[in-house]
Amino acid sequence: MAASEYHRGDMDISAQKATWDGFMVGSIWGSLLIILTVGYATLAVAIGMNWMIALGLMAVFGIVSGLVMNLGGRWMATVVLMVVLALIVQLFIALFGLVL
Repeated sequence: MAASEYHRGDMDISAQKATWDGFMVGSIWGSLLIILTVGYATLAVAIGMNWMIALGLMAVFGIVSGLVMNLGGRWMATVVLMVVLALIVQLFIALFGLVL
């Protein structure tokens, strides 16, 4: 009978634990990326803050939150790449503003 073969605590749950840990890390990363993006847009567009100051504030917030949550070097690289992408987008906005 199957019920008699079951022993509580004997099942290998490493796959389930790895899945849960991956889900949690993905949720944290996704949440922080959304917070950084919406925060930058709110500061720069809705409030009217200078885009460089807003970008600097969000970069500092991203790095500090990565250090507090111990997200590691991949998170820091992601924040730096997001800053570089924002600078490129702002360059294109300035160039198209000159044309128009």
